Amino acid sequence: MSTILLVEDEELNRTLVKAVLSRSADPTVREAQVVDATSLSAARDRLAADHIDLILLDMNLPDGNGLTLASELAAVRQGAAGRLDEVLSAARARLAPIG
Repeated sequence: MSTILLVEDEELNRTLVKAVLSRSADPTVREAQVVDATSLSAARDRLAADHIDLILLDMNLPDGNGLTLASELAAVRQGAAGRLDEVLSAARARLAPIG
């Protein structure tokens, strides 16, 4: 089973992402275990403790910018021969009010 690390501090966003993943047409994604981290430090702890196949990374976190972690992971990936399959970085989208 694949493991997805969802790095997101907003509970509503975590819930929505998990709902979307659980409805994926791809069974690998749909059946993946999703683990949470609500900060960069929590994400680093998860990465040190668990095998992670995919990271969904928010940019605006309480203890810094998600791009910092993405840069760290890119450097580690080069040295570790591909410990992570993918690193995805997504900024929080802001929708304008309708009306």
